[in-house]
Amino acid sequence: MAVYTHLGAEDLARLLAEYHVGELVSAKGIAEGVSNSNWLIETTTGRFILTMYERRIDIRQLPFFLGLLDHLAAHGCAVPATIHDRSGAAFREIDGKSVALIEFLPGVSPTRPTPAQARSVGAALARVHVAAQDFAPERENDLAPRHTAAILERWGEQALADIDPRFPSLIGRARELVSNWPTGLPRSIIHSDLFPDNVLMVGSKVSGMIDFYFAAHDMMAYDLAVTHAAWCFDQSGEKYDASVGNALIEGYDSIRPLDRQERDALPLLAQGACLRFVASRAEDWLDTPAGAQVLRKDPMDFVRRWNFYADQGATAFA
Repeated sequence: MAVYTHLGAEDLARLLAEYHVGELVSAKGIAEGVSNSNWLIETTTGRFILTMYERRIDIRQLPFFLGLLDHLAAHGCAVPATIHDRSGAAFREIDGKSVALIEFLPGVSPTRPTPAQARSVGAALARVHVAAQDFAPERENDLAPRHTAAILERWGEQALADIDPRFPSLIGRARELVSNWPTGLPRSIIHSDLFPDNVLMVGSKVSGMIDFYFAAHDMMAYDLAVTHAAWCFDQSGEKYDASVGNALIEGYDSIRPLDRQERDALPLLAQGACLRFVASRAEDWLDTPAGAQVLRKDPMDFVRRWNFYADQGATAFA
């Protein structure tokens, strides 16, 4: 989440008049993240999240993303439903940019996840995978390893070396990972970005999973590996918490048990997850506009995770 575009109170009031949500009381920009502009909206009937789609999202795919939220919410998953306007539309346009109003869910995102929280997240992710298997629309994962490896290739060694002198060596490692990538594992729609800041919790219970704008059809075990890489390390990626990692897998298994092929593939899938964030963070680092109210994230945090999974992944997922 971020704020690239600024909307005045009059603009927001006109927009909200198109919904059955009451009148605008307050609006606050949300500065975290890198892809969209977001506001916390309070009206006379409640709270909502307003998102303006700015970067990385093909607007033609908004019906997929927003329809997925409605599908999962209807199946009892802890996700926010889309607020449809008076005509029934899931999104509208302001000055040529698409915006959507989303249900606000209570809870806070953990900064230092506990094993109990990780177990709850694993179970919640498995419920999403199970519920999404009968969601008919399809979308390819455009951040699969072959695509994220291409991001590093496109920027090239010189630009990547400006981030860190060790960065250019990752191009070769990414090529090797792509050549060894598994196929044929069970698939559903995956979240693909389930960091702690995309999960709301009340105590150790998941109250909401948000930001499904990278969701796509892919291997469910890969999504679990993405979540493992996001939840089980300190922010720098230097320290791995085995108790959190084990609890995450246990929670997932309690709803949808992994088969042997999936479990054996997890160390490699986790390296692919790290490549995904190394590449996207490198691109954000090099391509974020000057003056944007955006928190850039260090791609080296996931290089360290990648190294961990390459060296110790078999032990972590034993």
